[in-house]
Formats: sequence, structure tokens, C-alpha cells
Amino acid sequence: MTEEATSKPAPEKAEESPPKQEVEHSEKSTPKTVAEEPERTTKKPRRGKPDVVFIGNKPPMSYVMAVMTAMSSGTITEITLKARGRAITTAVDVAEIACNRFMKDLVISSVGIGTEEMPAREGDNRSRNVSTIEIKLAKT
Repeated sequence: MTEEATSKPAPEKAEESPPKQEVEHSEKSTPKTVAEEPERTTKKPRRGKPDVVFIGNKPPMSYVMAVMTAMSSGTITEITLKARGRAITTAVDVAEIACNRFMKDLVISSVGIGTEEMPAREGDNRSRNVSTIEIKLAKT
């Protein structure tokens, strides 16, 4: 039985040696592709500033979580909430919830209000004004 055990591994080793060479060759080529991948990721354009949160129709807690995530990254010390129209009330709620309930070291550093002139809707012949607000939150 010892003879059979020793005779079988020898042919298996002979059969495995060509695939090992192919595997080694493929492993040599993989570092090239791995090195190329980070180049692709660094060339991606930034989608937007992480220090600006645009407020819309979502629940206020969604935006509070966005503020908390951005502030906890450590690189950002100031974040701006931007809203217009009916979302202004949500922006004020987000600022108050973030400052008073979750992040005690967060303060409202400035508030800016304004008006944007929007183009006319279909059927209307004159433009309309929409109120805007910018709330800046900063760590103390």
C-alpha cells in the first residue's frame, strides 16, 4: 500500500506543474491590473461638496443623519444646509434637531435668506419668486 501511495502523487505532481506555471503567470499579470484600478478611482470627478446638504422632501431625520455623518468624518468643521420654498421649514427643523438633540457642540453660525426668480411654468406668462435659506452649522 505504501508503493501505491507513493506512485500516485508523482503523476499528480507532474499534472499540476503546468497549471502552476499558468497560475504564476496569471498572478504576475494581476498586479498590473490592480495597479491600474486605483488610477481609475482617483480620476472620478467629485459629485458635490460634502459640506453642503440640500434639503428636500425627505423626513428631517434623514438630513440630520447626513449632517452627523459629515461632521463625524473629522475633516469638516462647518456644514451648510440649503433649502428653498416649502423645504425651508424642514431645514430649520434639521438645524435645531442636530444642534439641540444629537450634537451639543454644534452651533448655528449664520443664517442667510434670499429669493430666487424661477422661470414661468407652462401656461403662465410671468416668472415667480421662490424663497431660499442657507443655515451654516459649525463645531465649537
